[in-house]
This record gives sequence, C-alpha cells and structure tokens, in this order.
Amino acid sequence: MSLYDYRELIKNLVVSDLKVKYANSMLGFAWSLLNPLLMMLVLYFVFSNFFGSGGSFVLYILTGLLVWRFFSIGTSAALASVVGKPSLVTKIYIPREILPLSSTLSSLISSVLEFCVLVPLLFIFGIGLSPAILLFPVLLAMFFLIVYGMALILSSLFVYFRDLNNIWDVLMQVGFFACPIMYPLSQLSKLPEQIKTLYMLNPVTLLIEMYRDIFLEGTVPDLWSFAIVLVFGVVLVVFGNAVFKRLQRRFAEEV
Repeated sequence: MSLYDYRELIKNLVVSDLKVKYANSMLGFAWSLLNPLLMMLVLYFVFSNFFGSGGSFVLYILTGLLVWRFFSIGTSAALASVVGKPSLVTKIYIPREILPLSSTLSSLISSVLEFCVLVPLLFIFGIGLSPAILLFPVLLAMFFLIVYGMALILSSLFVYFRDLNNIWDVLMQVGFFACPIMYPLSQLSKLPEQIKTLYMLNPVTLLIEMYRDIFLEGTVPDLWSFAIVLVFGVVLVVFGNAVFKRLQRRFAEEV
C-alpha cells in the first residue's frame, strides 16, 4: 500500500500534532502570527543601526525569519516523530515514513499561517503583491522536500542516538547566523570568492533570497536557484528515504 492509502491517518496525525502544539494556550493559533512578529521586532531593534532602518528592513528581516522558522521548527519537531509515538511503531503496522511526513506537514501548515503576517505588512509599507507571488506554492513545495528529507534522516537517527536533539539545537543556532536573515548579502563582499560560492549553494540561503524576490522585489528568481533547490530537495528525499528504510528495521526494539 502507498502512503496515499493512509491519507486519513496522516490527516489525523497532522491535526493531532497541531492540537498538541497549541494545547493549553490562550491564544492558540494566534501564536503562529505573534511569535515571528515579536522575534522580528527584537532583531530589528538590535540590528537596524548596523544594516539599515525603515519598513524595507523590517520586511527583509521578517521574510528571512519566516523561511528559517519552517526549516528550524520543521526539522526539530520531526526529530521525535518516531520516538514520540511508540504505540504506532510497536503495536500496529503502518509505513513508518508517515510519522515524519505528518510532522513535516503540520510544520508546513504552521509556516503558511506565519506567512499570513507578511501579506498585510506588504500593503502597509506600500509594497503590495505582484504576479510573482504565484510562485509561492512552488517555493513552498520545494522547501517541503528539503524539510521532509531532513525529517526522514533525523527521525531515524534519533531512535538510536538520543543526543542528536542537543547537537541539532546547536547546529540550528549556528545556521541562524550563517544564513542572511538579519544582514544583507552585500555584507559578504569581503569574503573570498570560494567561500561566497559555497555560501550561495546553501539551499536555505537560496530560498530566503527567492522568497524575498517574490514578496519584496516582485521579481521571478533566476532558474539557477530553482534548479539547485529542486535538485537538492529531490536528492535529500531519496537519500533520506534510503536511510530511513535501512534503520527502521530495529525501530520497535529501540523505541
């Protein structure tokens, strides 16, 4: 049976993940809107004196932050997607890929809700929306492949290596400053060309700039960026699926 045959179970798991995420919260889903806004304000007041000020810089930070949060929260939440549901691993048979898949889908929904914050701000600051916004679902789909690929790898490894969550937290902190979230790419002009080339091959960096293109500049990202992100996403899903299938043989024993 394919994963599509388990679509009802996937749907129920996604809904369950979202309910757990906002359980006992007075504001519920509103935190998906408030959290990135509050974080953006903190970063704006800290870094505006260094890199710029005004509405354009606010939106610049917010766009980068929203992209990064999907990657960071999506992969971190997926770490425990297998370990956190032992009854589905040991007592019944289901394709276990469903667990990281449902976790990634719930993070995707949260990310779309967060991007709803950006739209009214674009009009408030006089930018508006251009036809390039139609590429938003395309970018989201490619980004989903990357996050899901990482989810397959991380969730399967975490079954055997429980320190991985701490290591991943540190890597996410490093990654936050290694991506152009609160500083412009022009700040990299002093770096050697080889380092800049490697930096721009980072698919998350490319995605941040591509989202800024369609939201802030109203332009279509270049095809080279599309190609790199798409290839990286497909390869990551194929590799992640291979790792997951190889390691899942002992999930029931280790969970």
